[in-house]
Parts: sequence; structure tokens; C-alpha cells
Amino acid sequence: MKHPILVAEGICKTFPSREGEVRALRDVSLTVSNGEFVSLVGPSGCGKTTLLRILGGLLLPDAGVVRIGGQVLTQPRREIGFVFQDPTLMPWRTVVQNVTLPLEVQGRDGNGHQKRAMELLGLVGLLGFENLYPYELSGGMQQRVAIARALVYEPSILLMDEPFGSLDAITRNQMNLELLRIWRATGKTIVMVTHTIQEAIFLADRVLVMSPRPGHIRATMEVDLPRPRDSDIYYHEEFARLNHLVRDSITIA
Repeated sequence: MKHPILVAEGICKTFPSREGEVRALRDVSLTVSNGEFVSLVGPSGCGKTTLLRILGGLLLPDAGVVRIGGQVLTQPRREIGFVFQDPTLMPWRTVVQNVTLPLEVQGRDGNGHQKRAMELLGLVGLLGFENLYPYELSGGMQQRVAIARALVYEPSILLMDEPFGSLDAITRNQMNLELLRIWRATGKTIVMVTHTIQEAIFLADRVLVMSPRPGHIRATMEVDLPRPRDSDIYYHEEFARLNHLVRDSITIA
């Protein structure tokens, strides 16, 4: 039986603006179990990215609390890794140097940095590319480097904010398959924001649907589809049913 690793209770967040205060989140509560893959979807501007940043300790809520492994989260922690839409690789560093960067920033013992980075580059399918620079890589390859970098300090939780949003459809589908393979190999807990309903269902154990701003969790959909998954799952009757349910939950007034 899986145990909760990430818990949010009553999260609220408001931002100031020239037109007055903007309520981004209202009373958001959720629980994510150890090793679970959760997708977060909702209309544009509903607060998905804000919520993800609060779950990772990059933003503090105005009200409510986030707990990681039972401990209150007040700042970023090593248990949490991030992958954003922009890989944000350092152009003057090679692939392997980009992967080891978090260990250097944290002041970790340098022994084993290279070995760990090479293991992860093998995991994401980039062995042989370790000495190239970011400009020599495709967009999908750059995002694989970003995933390896996020995993290098061995976080328990991986938070992903539309990581494949800038990729073409074919590359995006390939990256979805790669992400599932990496998830199975590492056993990490993943919470991923996406604007694509099919992607959310294809990847996740559960899909959380957010309402328009101020965002809150409007619906939770259990994804009862067999694993491991491949592209044939798109033709599964249950996949079509879930696609309609999620879409209807997003579009209701």
C-alpha cells in the first residue's frame, strides 16, 4: 500500500496587480502518494503553475500548508526536483556539466559527480552526447538533459511544468514514452502540469482538474488503464471515456 508523500491543505494565494488583487488559488487541497504519477490540468490562467511552485517551496501560500513526508514545507528542499518548459541549460557548459551543476551548487563532494551524471545520461538515452553543448542538441534532447539534471541529486518528488509544451507533436509523443520509462525505472513521485488532456491521461495514475481562477480542484479522475502503456492506449475505450470526462470537467461553467 502506497503512503502519502505530498499533502497540500487549504492552499490560497493572491497576487497584487494594478487593477487590484488577483486571487490565483482558493482552498486547494490534494494528496499524492509515494511513487504516484499525477497530472494537473485546467483552463489557462487557473493557477496550475502557481500551485506547482507552492508544492515545491518556490512560493509561500497566503493560507494553508504543504507537507512533504509529514514535514511542513517552507522553502525548496532536496527531496524535490523541478523540470520546466524551458530546459534552461547553461550554454557554456557541456551536457554532462549541465547535469552535474546542481551538485556543485549544493557543495556536494565532487567524488562521483561524473559517474552519477553518466548513469543518468544513460537512463535518458544520451550516452555519447555528454560532451556536446546545448546548441548542438534538439529540443527533445535538451529536455532529456533537464530531466537528468533534475534527478541528479536523487529527489523523491519530481515537479514538471509543461515540460514538453514547446516540442512538436511527434517529439512530444516520444518524450511521453521516455518519461514513462524513466518513471518506471526510478520509482519517483511525479506531479506534472500539462495543457493537453490526452497527455495527462496517457501518463498519469490520476488527473486533477482545476477550475477557472481562483483555481481549486474541481474533479479527480482515476486513470484505470493498464501499464506499461504505449501509443495503442489512445484507442482504448476507457481512454476515450476519460478524455470526455476531463474535457467536460474543464469546460463546465
